[in-house]
Amino acid sequence: MMDKQSVLEKLLQAYRKYYTINTDTPPEPFAAQAVFSAHGENYFLVKEAVFAEIDSNEYVYFALEDVPDAARIETLGSIAWEDGMKRVHPGSTHRNSDVILIVIAQQVSDETARAVRKAEYYRSYRFGLQGWSHYKLIVYELSSGRIFHNRQGKSLKKFMNDIFTSRQ
Repeated sequence: MMDKQSVLEKLLQAYRKYYTINTDTPPEPFAAQAVFSAHGENYFLVKEAVFAEIDSNEYVYFALEDVPDAARIETLGSIAWEDGMKRVHPGSTHRNSDVILIVIAQQVSDETARAVRKAEYYRSYRFGLQGWSHYKLIVYELSSGRIFHNRQGKSLKKFMNDIFTSRQ
């Protein structure tokens, strides 16, 4: 069985290709942070005739916990959400800026698992015309290998399963 630090390193390795990783000075109380920014353009016939620009961002926070309770998950989520929201710059080209919290825990109680499923933050900018922000939460339980997620985090479950079931 891997320890929390080994799992974190494996996750960071998966994120390294497309994300900027910060393990030296991540926001407290996180062990690491990853940031992704993409800018896309659609144009008509020539590149000077741009008719659409799209900016998309993700701010990923990694936390290492022994046995987090529901209140701790809420606290970590609140800190990640607030830090991520400080980085959002909505405008005409902004599509989305999502905040992702990945918690690596030794053990997860049933109460904590229920709290994870219910965790939700969402913000729309100018009724969606300037984009939106979602909160995605994933909790990986080391003792069993189970993965818990909120509704938005469901899309990351396959990604996490692929990381931990791949042969490397």
